[in-house]
Amino acid sequence: MRSVLTFTVLAIACGVIVPRYAAQYESAHPAPADLMVARQTANPVAQSSPASDSVIVPRDAFGHFRTEGRIDGRSVAFLIDTGATMIALTADDAAMLGIHPGNSAYRVLLKTANGVVRAAPTTLDMVEVGDIMVRDVAAVVMPDGALAENLLGMSFLSRLRHFEYSEGKMTLEQ
Repeated sequence: MRSVLTFTVLAIACGVIVPRYAAQYESAHPAPADLMVARQTANPVAQSSPASDSVIVPRDAFGHFRTEGRIDGRSVAFLIDTGATMIALTADDAAMLGIHPGNSAYRVLLKTANGVVRAAPTTLDMVEVGDIMVRDVAAVVMPDGALAENLLGMSFLSRLRHFEYSEGKMTLEQ
């Protein structure tokens, strides 16, 4: 019993002390410039590379690739998800875009990390990220509360000439 109590006290102490030292280390050793951009901006705007047909998206502090895009000219935040079959929109963002599926429209069954959910299929006229534009992109609208953020999935990414992850950045090429 005493060893369990000692272990518990040590675990709690480490949980308090380690983050403090990590914060001190991080302030003394600044991150590379590409990571600083990701930390300063929750949803970084995709940056066009010197070749206008490609876009570079920096990794955020959590290792994800988030970017601002446009659907039919309206600004939308995306999480790039190569594991998502298609673009998935939150119910709120779909409504902001003027997409209001009725209950009977939620007929597509999707397997997600949270289980099986019904979604409403739709087609987006134009999806843009930086200087990249793709027309007539398959998407789904997720029911209210089923999705925390919009996913930029393979229905967009597969229409690009090339996309890759390298050196902490996601590069999209049209």
